[in-house]
Amino acid sequence: MRLPAARSGGGLGIAAMSYILIDYLRHLSPAWHARLQPVLWTVLALIAITRVPYYRHWTAEFRAAIPFVGSMIFMLCALLFEALSVRFATAVLGLDWHSDTDPLPDTGQWLLLALNEKLPGTIVQILRARIIGLHHFLMLFMMLAFSVLFDSVEAPGLGLGARYMFTMAVGRLLRAITFVSTILPSARPWCVSARFRVPAYPHYWAQKYYVPYASDASAIRQIINQDMAYADVGNYPSDYRLDWGSMSFLIDFLRPTASEGSSWFSLLKKAGGGCNDLIYSGHMLVAVLTAMAWTEAYGGFSSALVWLLVMHSAQREVRERHHYSVDCIVAIYVGILLWKMTGFIWPLKDASKSKRLNKLDKIQSRLLQAAKDSDMDKVTELLKEVEPGGQETQNKGPSKGLWLFACAIIFFALTIVVLAFTLTSDG
Repeated sequence: MRLPAARSGGGLGIAAMSYILIDYLRHLSPAWHARLQPVLWTVLALIAITRVPYYRHWTAEFRAAIPFVGSMIFMLCALLFEALSVRFATAVLGLDWHSDTDPLPDTGQWLLLALNEKLPGTIVQILRARIIGLHHFLMLFMMLAFSVLFDSVEAPGLGLGARYMFTMAVGRLLRAITFVSTILPSARPWCVSARFRVPAYPHYWAQKYYVPYASDASAIRQIINQDMAYADVGNYPSDYRLDWGSMSFLIDFLRPTASEGSSWFSLLKKAGGGCNDLIYSGHMLVAVLTAMAWTEAYGGFSSALVWLLVMHSAQREVRERHHYSVDCIVAIYVGILLWKMTGFIWPLKDASKSKRLNKLDKIQSRLLQAAKDSDMDKVTELLKEVEPGGQETQNKGPSKGLWLFACAIIFFALTIVVLAFTLTSDG
């Protein structure tokens, strides 16, 4: 497949790869990383700010603001649902199950271990290197969206951001529904005990519908025949109960313990990431959506480099056993398909151009006749019908309202960049 050419030069690609290289210095030379990274971000921010007065598409940005805000709210709701699902998938089976259940066999892990024996040591070290993580892909997209100021990407940038967040929200919802439907053991058996404080025993639902039929072949055969839970549950301790008011129904899903505080929201915030939210990988979904956005919006050789970084990130997820191979494979094709399905959000269709072409088609015969008659006044009059007030629109500068909107958007976007960088810097 031939990659689309970059829209204008290769400045964005150079800036993106410079960011990746400078950030990797944190592993090679922390002192140089501490010096160069603030300089890079300061230079990029100043260059972007200086382009604001020359940006010509604030009207389009204004129209895209509502879809952008709506997509952001949708994504936050999806992330909340995902966090609830992560906790449920962990807590419902109890800590003992997670500690005692063996990881699944993964041929992708076998392949990587075999390649470690066959490939040169330098290549293996490159594959093991933590070159790129979640926050890098988020920053790459931020840089892509900001490049509308340089006409490197088709405006509006808020439209591109709305598509990115909307697609990610849909992907997160599908992901949560998928991994909570069938709970798989983590590839890291110690993960749950290190990250979560959940009861050691299973929830009543698992006690009744799973535990008696988990390993006994005759019990499994019998429940298939009866299609009814028949076994005696046995004696288990009672779960700790809190008064969460109207949100008390979440207790059965989150299974809080006495040491985790009295707020369901603070309980969710304490988790530094899931262990059983496996199919499919959320990190890989972000990576693929960033690569798809980069390829469609900018193209060029840099998009091939972004896809190489996606592949590197995928093999590291498997190599370090954060995910099984199937999690990364599914995330890749789901991300590609979802991005293809949300093209109605961005790029915007040029409706005005279509209207002008339709008008031109209607007056074509009259325009040709006026040209044959050398009636230039008539030609001018007909062309004004096609694009009335076009010259006035070009000469008219942006209003004060649009300038205020522009300043607010730049401030908001820079704030989002800082928050995304600080909150995801640990991966």
